[in-house]
Amino acid sequence: MAALENPFTPTFGEIPAHLAGRRFIIQNIGKALNSSRRRPELTTIFSGARGTGKTTLLALIAEQAEQLGWITASVTAMPGMLEDIEIRVRKSAAHLLKTSANTRISSIGIPQVLDIEFNASEDQPNNWRSRMDDILASLEAQDSGLLITVDEVDVSLDEMVQLAAIYQHFVREGKKVALIMAGLPNNISALTSDKTVSFLRRAEMVHLGRIDNYEIEDALRKTISEGGRNASSTDIQQAAEAIDGFPFMLQLVGFRSWEEHPDNNSISSEDFENGIKIAREEMRARIFESTYRELSEADISFLNAMLPDNGDSKIADIQERLEWSSSQTAQYRRRLIDAGIIGERRRGVIAFDMPFFREFLQEE
Repeated sequence: MAALENPFTPTFGEIPAHLAGRRFIIQNIGKALNSSRRRPELTTIFSGARGTGKTTLLALIAEQAEQLGWITASVTAMPGMLEDIEIRVRKSAAHLLKTSANTRISSIGIPQVLDIEFNASEDQPNNWRSRMDDILASLEAQDSGLLITVDEVDVSLDEMVQLAAIYQHFVREGKKVALIMAGLPNNISALTSDKTVSFLRRAEMVHLGRIDNYEIEDALRKTISEGGRNASSTDIQQAAEAIDGFPFMLQLVGFRSWEEHPDNNSISSEDFENGIKIAREEMRARIFESTYRELSEADISFLNAMLPDNGDSKIADIQERLEWSSSQTAQYRRRLIDAGIIGERRRGVIAFDMPFFREFLQEE
């Protein structure tokens, strides 16, 4: 049998064949994009730890919006993002926009990828908001709207706050516009705490956490089957347990297991065992080390105080081990939950949410 193309996608932002566990999120945003009336999902903020599928979800929603007739501008929060949005909209909607005689391109450069500067004559308004007003009016005349997606939200970036503030005016003015953003939990929390854009606290807030094992199993089974191969239910179940609800781990395990013997009809138990082992090593290099570097000494102390417990940890035990006050313990508990590293199991009880991070800490 000739080797078949590997259907798994362990790369950031690439849309997998089957996206596990996010069906209702996608359906609700799809309804909002297709509705004649404004729905709250048109302003949505995703938060989650690295590897929970934020970038992939943004890409899938943008693709869905384009199929429904929306113009999309997908950017990452970085200097120049407002100009980047405008350039992308003008390119994507060139067939819908009327080029004003008062607008001209004054310069073109390539600092990062592409930089085009638009200038207007002196008697015309020439700021980002007014130019976008004209663009949105042209789109609405063609029964189209604009979806802006922003990845890696960073509240320290002035343009991030400017975009959110101007977007609020677009909504108030009844423009057909949507804004969907994603970022690490602590960055999302910092953005929604900014008084300038306090309205974002009323946005749809979606925390991307663990995915149920049965959905992981379903995605594995369908991806393998549609890729032209098969695997036993027992092996798929064991792989799902190793994946432990982590979207990026799903793609890594699937990809590496497939690659073990790509010319065989079936993915064997040994293939899965080796795939899981390789995936764990990659998770360490690509996810855990970056996450660990962002932790404070107190964060690490809190996590280390959880290690003596085999599974769930009681907050009272952690507080006693660290000899901290209840308020200090509560502060770092919240920080680590926001970072997606730990999660609540019931009142006063927490556990690791990021798969294999306990083992990583023990090695450290």
